[in-house]
Amino acid sequence: MTIYCISGLGADQRVFDKLSVKAELVHLEWIEPAANEDLKTYALRLAQKIDVSSPFCLLGVSFGGMIATEIGKALKAEKVILVSTAEIASELPLHYRALGKTQVSKLIPAKWYEMPKGMASFLFGTDQKELLGQILDDTDPNFTKWAIGALTTWDNQTRLSNSYKIHGSNDRMIPLGSNPADHVIKNAGHFMAYDQADEVSEVINRVLQDTSKL
Repeated sequence: MTIYCISGLGADQRVFDKLSVKAELVHLEWIEPAANEDLKTYALRLAQKIDVSSPFCLLGVSFGGMIATEIGKALKAEKVILVSTAEIASELPLHYRALGKTQVSKLIPAKWYEMPKGMASFLFGTDQKELLGQILDDTDPNFTKWAIGALTTWDNQTRLSNSYKIHGSNDRMIPLGSNPADHVIKNAGHFMAYDQADEVSEVINRVLQDTSKL
């Protein structure tokens, strides 16, 4: 089984480095977003990288989970595993959605989207400050600007029948709150795919063996 992995905003394939999953992990590299492209349209273009001739699963973290949700609506994945993310728009924090309604993100220069590393470490809930700093340094601020605009205006209301959500109880970026999850990892933050990789891997392997959602 191949699992196509989609990383989050402010993260890249390194977020999956510590996972030990009984499947082949293939990271989907970001593509250049088109001007004013919404999240769904972007996801469908990214999905063209997936080999649909063989069974596959999707694994999305944070922003990548929203992309995975849209791909899962369009392609027949065996499972869609969502980590530290929202599956429908109403699961996003209210202030994200309010920001989307103002369209103010379009007016902010891209360079202003470079998050201070201390703030990022707090919001991601991780002690991996050096790694997170390296990832942030490698993140294109123009992509970040587009992604924030796409995320805050995302309007999906469709849940997938074959999705499985894993969330951390201490997630500050997308708080658990009333956000339903199939498995909650105690004391885990937004960077748990890396920080709590052993438990996340265990859950993913269990989901892969479960045939109830095939």
